Amino acid sequence: MANAPNAEVPAPWRDVVTLTKPGITALIVLVAVAGYFLALPAHIDLARLGLLALTGGLASAGSAMLNHVLDRDVDGGMKRTRDRPLAGSRIKSSRGVMAVGIGLVAFGVGAASIWLNPLTGLSIALGALTYVVVYTVVLKRRTNWNIVIGGFAGSAPALAGGAAATGSWTAPVLAFALLVFLWTPPHFWSLALLLREDYRRVGLPMLPRMDDPSYSGRVVVVSALLLVPASVLLVLVAPFAWPAALLVLVAVALYVALALPLWRRVDRPVALRAFIGSGPYLLAVITVLVVNFWLHALGVGPL
Repeated sequence: MANAPNAEVPAPWRDVVTLTKPGITALIVLVAVAGYFLALPAHIDLARLGLLALTGGLASAGSAMLNHVLDRDVDGGMKRTRDRPLAGSRIKSSRGVMAVGIGLVAFGVGAASIWLNPLTGLSIALGALTYVVVYTVVLKRRTNWNIVIGGFAGSAPALAGGAAATGSWTAPVLAFALLVFLWTPPHFWSLALLLREDYRRVGLPMLPRMDDPSYSGRVVVVSALLLVPASVLLVLVAPFAWPAALLVLVAVALYVALALPLWRRVDRPVALRAFIGSGPYLLAVITVLVVNFWLHALGVGPL
């Protein structure tokens, strides 16, 4: 039976872009850029910064493609993901997608190691291996600790950024990596509270307790509260001007305020607010880091 004239079929290029998970890849690049500025380079080297964004972005895109291949069976069983290109069978060659994904990761790691330094390449490699192997292959279907341990994949770009800037992992960069690591569980657990029936249907243990949303909601609150000392640590070890430090602390206070209602009740509106609030919190921290240290590096003065 022919498709109806008004049937909306995604263009092939859109499917290719979808395979790279552009939203996640963009966030990975932003975290790496923030790590670069946080390392306080003596001057801004736009060429190195561009290479960091390119190599990290390509490795992230390749890792996302591998995730699409490895998760295509469970993606097909979930409402949120069943229309993805491989799960929806619009792209047939999973081997081709896997080959391209491996190539992008290998190129990103290798190019970063050669054009920047080996520690940057190692940092990117650790992020890719954590996301593809540790999280997707080993943990995701087996344990509710999956996103906790797998959260290191989001911290690795901060390490890559610091390594690209100075050739080392400085204390402020490590503090920022810790903050991103602690941000990941409440962010994804809030999403899992919204989609718990979807995850239960395909047997993914994506909450602290899949059978007890109230318990999981309280764990989200506790994990969000852990971002408070992490934010304070970042403010203490990074040479912030007081307005920048204040903005970081205000951002975490606002996010915690959105997550706190999950302690009393877990329903869709409350979980949605906690999930939606987690993204802007991290973006606010990244923005403060980039602007503050860009001005510092240019000699204009701190934010």
